[in-house]
Amino acid sequence: MTRQKPFLTEPQYFILAALMDGPLHGYGIIKAAEQATGGRLRLAVGTLYGALERMERSGLVATDREEIVDGRARRYYRLTQEGADALGREALRMQQAAAVVIGRSRAAGVAGA
Repeated sequence: MTRQKPFLTEPQYFILAALMDGPLHGYGIIKAAEQATGGRLRLAVGTLYGALERMERSGLVATDREEIVDGRARRYYRLTQEGADALGREALRMQQAAAVVIGRSRAAGVAGA
């Protein structure tokens, strides 16, 4: 039996999705994730940096560069190939899971499907 890699959490998914267009700093990631979800997902700073640290250790993201802005370090993160692959796998998994429910809902005449 092949062991599958674990699924991404929703915050991890949208953090990785935010980095698809190029490197971003923390605040940029927070805003991109919020915009992508229509404001539904609001990442707290602690949640973001904890997730980034774990994803950096697992090779999904990497530090791209650091800048000093107003005397403070601003770190930019980028999506790695492994992160892009994980994001693609998760998107496909969610699409397949949604198709099952949507197909059954339509067949049963459930509203909203």
